[in-house]
Amino acid sequence: MSVHIHIKRALQSATRHFLLDVELTTNAHRIALFGASGSGKTLTIQAASGLLTPDSGQIRVNDKVFFCSEKKINLAPQERRLAYLLQDYGLFPHLTVAQNISFGLRKGFLNPPKKWVPDGAKKWIDAFELGPILGNYPGEISGGQKQRTALARALAVNPELLLLDEPLAALDINLRVRMRQELAQLQRTLHIPSIIITHDPEDAIMLADEVYRIADGKIVGRCTPAELSTEMQLSSERLAAELQRTALAV
Repeated sequence: MSVHIHIKRALQSATRHFLLDVELTTNAHRIALFGASGSGKTLTIQAASGLLTPDSGQIRVNDKVFFCSEKKINLAPQERRLAYLLQDYGLFPHLTVAQNISFGLRKGFLNPPKKWVPDGAKKWIDAFELGPILGNYPGEISGGQKQRTALARALAVNPELLLLDEPLAALDINLRVRMRQELAQLQRTLHIPSIIITHDPEDAIMLADEVYRIADGKIVGRCTPAELSTEMQLSSERLAAELQRTALAV
């Protein structure tokens, strides 16, 4: 498996000029883009998904070219066959859990029937134990159930790439820890690459094989999850020592 992203895109607002200039090539199965808010993480996976068109460059997953400015290739999002899990999960509030999961498998413009559960959806309904809530609406289920529903919908279309945009940020700390473990287990069973964007080092440590640091629209470093874990531990120890020195000085 391989992912190649080498793109540029200039964005201009009334108060800011931002240049996205990202380059990475990896054979890692799980990739993390790790950086602060405004660093260009979301713009990068929006480009990978087809929701943002770069000014120049190339995006390739395995042998499939999603975008190439030189060859005038720019596949539509549905042609890229990827799953994009948004931070707020993007569930349709007026559709049941079953309809949300089946949405991408329905041809045409009509919403899926309430009792229509195609084979592509059944697999993930069973895997995420969503059977008891298929008739519920998003407003009637928990945060963890919403995440599982969104994942089931994303995976039901048999994607070639999984994009995760801060998938745990909306959860409380206890649920976040449990869902992080579940998501890590899911990644190990999937035979497709995944890209997660996060500002949380714990997400990058558990949900990636390679971590790419991004700042000001550029990749500024790469490390392993183990190296990031060590760095976070040392930083924590330095902070604790500094707080202790401050307390003693007072």
